[in-house]
Amino acid sequence: MKLTFTLPAFLPANPDVTTLAVEINQLVIAGWAGRDADAIMHHISELEALGVPRPSAVPLFYRVAANQLTQNKKIEVVGTETSGEAEVFIFTHQGEMYLSLASDHTDRQLESHSVALSKQVCVKPVATTAWRMSEVISHWDRLILRAWIKEQGEYRLYQQGSLSSLRKPEDLLSRYLGGNAEPEEGMGMTCGTVAAIGGIRPAAEFRMELVDEHLGRTIVHAYQSVELPVVC
Repeated sequence: MKLTFTLPAFLPANPDVTTLAVEINQLVIAGWAGRDADAIMHHISELEALGVPRPSAVPLFYRVAANQLTQNKKIEVVGTETSGEAEVFIFTHQGEMYLSLASDHTDRQLESHSVALSKQVCVKPVATTAWRMSEVISHWDRLILRAWIKEQGEYRLYQQGSLSSLRKPEDLLSRYLGGNAEPEEGMGMTCGTVAAIGGIRPAAEFRMELVDEHLGRTIVHAYQSVELPVVC
């Protein structure tokens, strides 16, 4: 799957490079990726309330078809029970690691039957801006994830938390790759999410951001879900 990212104009390592054309051929969703055991249990409890079984391991890595990635601002879903989750998205391009922002949009009704299938059936919206990992790794824990959903005609805060609550990317990569924290070209991974404020629930419009207050910049992305009918 080909994705295109814009790099911040004021922090390029190479002034001639302002965009990246990246081919992702392996997509991994890191689940249950919190550092705090209590926070993990909170998220597990949120999903258990929806009938989702407890994970077999923590963290747990789900493979999803790479062609489920999209940078469109409108996605199509089946039924009314899908919802987004803001997550950091990491990938390697020409030997260098980058990060962006993605939504692990998931079918919550199907999730009670199979988490893996619930993730596979929904596309994963991705932002169009990326940062070099080398620019943020020293203050990684200070980065902030936020998301809003539109309810009753207005956006309401749905998720908010710093990345200090989640495992660092090198930890997740090392666990997934069996001790190697250097992913091969073409692999992308989402790195876990923060708890939903007021509980997980569907919404037709989702807005998210990754904030770097240290360098004074933000990655933002918003998308709309269009419901397709469930035909029996």
